[in-house]
Amino acid sequence: MHWDTLSFDCYGTLVDWVSGITRAFSDAAASDGIALAAEDVIAAYHELEPQVQSDTYRPYREVLGETALRVAARLGWPLAAERAGFLAESLPGWPVFADTRSALERLKPRYKLAILSNIDDDLLRATVERIGVEFEWTVTAQQLRSYKPGHAHFLAALERLDGDRGRLLHVAQSKFHDIRPCGELGIDCVWVNRQGEELDEGLEPLHVVKDLAELVEWLEADGSQ
Repeated sequence: MHWDTLSFDCYGTLVDWVSGITRAFSDAAASDGIALAAEDVIAAYHELEPQVQSDTYRPYREVLGETALRVAARLGWPLAAERAGFLAESLPGWPVFADTRSALERLKPRYKLAILSNIDDDLLRATVERIGVEFEWTVTAQQLRSYKPGHAHFLAALERLDGDRGRLLHVAQSKFHDIRPCGELGIDCVWVNRQGEELDEGLEPLHVVKDLAELVEWLEADGSQ
């Protein structure tokens, strides 16, 4: 293999967005005396956020706010619109996976590292500071006014590499936002299956790992240059 750049999805791959989101909802609802089950929150969020993102482009802060309102309504929590910003406010504090920093530090001497994320620039900067590793470049929804699984993020990444797909390996947890569009565009990708899910029919990532530590091991062995 001759990749010189590894691009990563951020939330779900590098950052534990499930814990971040469920804790934010739990804390905000508790202040109204309402208890929400984490699995119900995530099930509703998985369904509703893509619907919000598929509408006319809006900044991710607004996507989070609208999604929070729709999730709350789905779960019977009468959340006032002026309080819907709690989710965006919580994002910079979402926990980084324990294997993230060490894996990136091991990969950085050999590859250029990048992030392709459905996020606003300022929110991503706060997350990168929390990760503690510098990235060569980032591609965000704010820059492109587009959300994955649209192809704009991936095409922008390829532009930075002079259109050479062979230089790029994309690493991501989301089958919907990342693995499927990589397949559509012929971009090599690794699925980080942190949740122990089944691979959907028709999806063929180059490799599957359970976490970033396993990714490093694979790149240093069978996937190495």
